[in-house]
Amino acid sequence: MASLLQSFIDPKKNWLAALHMKSLSRRLRNYGLRYDDLYDPYYDLDVKEALNRLPKEIVEARHQRLKRAIDLSMKHEYLPQDLQAMQTPFRSYLQEMLAYVKRERAEREALGGLPLYQRTLP
Repeated sequence: MASLLQSFIDPKKNWLAALHMKSLSRRLRNYGLRYDDLYDPYYDLDVKEALNRLPKEIVEARHQRLKRAIDLSMKHEYLPQDLQAMQTPFRSYLQEMLAYVKRERAEREALGGLPLYQRTLP
């Protein structure tokens, strides 16, 4: 069952998934964002912890991309075509650290240890 689900969402095997990925890529390039920029650290505390563990340069670049995207959105404009061509929307910078934080949290819960942070909504 899991392999069926994986083949359904894999863009290499499913044309609908490939179409969705192409559309998402185009929309992210319009604003100069990466897919990992869409994760909200206020919604998921694992994302917040992963961002805290990343190097400062990567986090600053993320903030600059988000500020630029907000500015372009408010002006109802897109990035120039030459800058859109240079964008890499699916180059990941957060996934490895996020997976590591989730594994660490699961291990702590399995061993009965105290959590690194309490899950509270702001």
